[in-house]
Amino acid sequence: MRRLVFFLIFGLGGAAILIGLGTWQVQRLAWKEGIIATIDERIAADPVALPTDLDVDRDAYLPVQVTGVLGTDYLRVLVSQKQVGAGYRIIRPMMRDAGRIMIDMGFIPVSAADDLSVEEGPPVTITGNLQWPQETDGFTPEPDLAENIWFARDVPAMAAALGTEPVLVVRRDAPQSGGPVTPMPVDTSAIPNDHLQYAITWFSLSAIWLAMTAIFLRRPKAANKS
Repeated sequence: MRRLVFFLIFGLGGAAILIGLGTWQVQRLAWKEGIIATIDERIAADPVALPTDLDVDRDAYLPVQVTGVLGTDYLRVLVSQKQVGAGYRIIRPMMRDAGRIMIDMGFIPVSAADDLSVEEGPPVTITGNLQWPQETDGFTPEPDLAENIWFARDVPAMAAALGTEPVLVVRRDAPQSGGPVTPMPVDTSAIPNDHLQYAITWFSLSAIWLAMTAIFLRRPKAANKS
């Protein structure tokens, strides 16, 4: 009898913990979806002039419209796109009356990278979103400066290389300038949101736990019958 009580308490207690973890992940899912929805609304809002006093946390994803002259120097950040393959993000400086900033012009396939031609033409107006991406970690290789290949968008390092302020505008709409560069607008697809999978995992484990508990509880009855 004591053994049955022990297995019952152990089984129900363990299942309760697993169900609690699953419920917590469902709550986290709702929280994360709310954050993503807010960011999506912010990204798609009407653009404003570039603020003079920028704050990384407050102004992340802020839609802006900037006007200036695009410089002829540029950086290539190695990336890949589904159904396209490897390519580069092209980062160019923009000279404005208020200072130099960086423009993420978009994506160009590796096969077309050698055909990229940049010229210092007339001023252009670019609409995009401010971003300070966190793409570097301890495993990110140092940029290959000789080949002009970067392996992540490191805003401070790129700004130092191009001689600009540490401000990056990712264009979403602009006149074509300097070859076959396709915009890669800011979106929320890179924000991790695995809470649904975690919830399913915890609830599945709780079901398995209860099933195993039921098996253990039935074993003594089967043994007694035999």
